[in-house]
Amino acid sequence: MSIDSLKERLPDYAKDLKLNLSSLANDITLTPQQRAGTFVASALAARNADVTRTIVAEYESVLTPEALTAAKAAAAIMGMNNIYYRFVHMVGGDYAQMPARLRMNVIGRPGVEKLDFELWSLAVSAINGCGMCVESHEKMVRDAGLTTEQVQTAVRIAATVHAVAATLDGAAALGDAGAA
Repeated sequence: MSIDSLKERLPDYAKDLKLNLSSLANDITLTPQQRAGTFVASALAARNADVTRTIVAEYESVLTPEALTAAKAAAAIMGMNNIYYRFVHMVGGDYAQMPARLRMNVIGRPGVEKLDFELWSLAVSAINGCGMCVESHEKMVRDAGLTTEQVQTAVRIAATVHAVAATLDGAAALGDAGAA
């Protein structure tokens, strides 16, 4: 399976997604590891089994085993943190002063460069809609030296992967031709 196979399964009304997948898969704004890990973490966050399998198959040869594990870990830990911190942000009050009391050890020792892990966490946080986490991770990657264009590329990947997953789910539910 490949990015091309995902594009082929998208309905005609999602032509823009096909074009975006192609351009982002070949984008050179990020390092190959950053781009591949962003695709993998975003696919996991988008929660579509076919999209996840296809993207992992496409990018696992680009990533070391440690980097692949770290991309998966970014999706996992942000799946938890985005819910918790979105709640804290929305409700406010005493919750913001309370310790989370949730284990997050992988953030301190992700197994790859901290910058890459933070970038992948940012992409997942954008998909999951946690403003507090998006702001925190964006600040960290910018402070570590990424440009606004690099950050934008990661979020464009996240947005496109999420849209592909949602479109394939919708097309399958509607019985649109070509949808998995």
